[in-house]
Amino acid sequence: METADSKFASVSAWMRRVTFLCLCCAVSSPAGAVGTAVGTVIENTAVVDFDLAGTPLTLQSNTTTIAVAERINVTVTLQSPQTLVAPGETGRALLFLLTNTGNGSETFQLSIDNLIAGDDFDPTEAVPAIYFDTDGSGDFNAADQPYTPGTNDPDLLADESLSVFLVNDIPGSVLNSQTGRSELTATSATGTGAPGTVFAGQGDGGANAVIGSTSGEALDTGEYLVSDVLLDIVKAQLVSDQFGGSEAIPGATLTYTITVNVTSAGTAAASIVRDAIPAFTTFVPGSITLNGTAISDAIDADAGEIDSAGTPSVVVRLGDLTSASGPQVIVFQVVID
Repeated sequence: METADSKFASVSAWMRRVTFLCLCCAVSSPAGAVGTAVGTVIENTAVVDFDLAGTPLTLQSNTTTIAVAERINVTVTLQSPQTLVAPGETGRALLFLLTNTGNGSETFQLSIDNLIAGDDFDPTEAVPAIYFDTDGSGDFNAADQPYTPGTNDPDLLADESLSVFLVNDIPGSVLNSQTGRSELTATSATGTGAPGTVFAGQGDGGANAVIGSTSGEALDTGEYLVSDVLLDIVKAQLVSDQFGGSEAIPGATLTYTITVNVTSAGTAAASIVRDAIPAFTTFVPGSITLNGTAISDAIDADAGEIDSAGTPSVVVRLGDLTSASGPQVIVFQVVID
């Protein structure tokens, strides 16, 4: 009679029937934009199923365990277009977006550099020169908090972003059409180095920190353009629903008012305003006015029209503008679909 010992001794003769299965005993949640969170424990166990003389058997391997290390990555992205400035202006801001693209929390140190090759002049750093967009407005104002290195270095969670201003003064000696550049750099407080550099035990929860593809540092550059004429454009909206209220519901009308002003000496030649009709809305025919005068929707002799090539847009030609022209006010309407 075949004993249990003899059955197990003959396991090798039956290995052609073996099937391996990998069982993940602790599967992490789906990774987001930054990857699996630092400290996540990944465990893995294998089993072998086989048949021994008609008896199904299963053997389980040992379990391997590993904790995910912290990957340090960061991006800095300019948000401002080329910014028009005049000689001698002060407090002109450029907006950047700082994003922690690593998989753990990280503190970043910020710096400004205005000695950038390839421009015509060096902007002068304001004091202080770096601010956080504290109120989230996207516009530099008195509510924004200044950055003090070593005191309020931004500490960002994985995938968290922060808007940052670089604030500069413009030298009085600059000339029309000259450009000046200003650069924001964000550096990991843990350290920098070649991708793959390890900082043992310096990640979240004592995990190792590993430098990612950005080398632990990122930068981007904004640009000022000196112009002998400066324009200001402001857009406002008014909501009127079909029940006499002001709720933005389907069927409600949005009245857009665009005001353009020349705020300096000089002439803004051949000025044209373009405004795309928003998605999920329909333009109200015959609703365009310029300074209270109706403008037809068709391409004709008046100052504007609906341009239907590509995305439908309101187009209004303001011509040559100076400060003496006064505010140019464009109004049009859409209905929420």
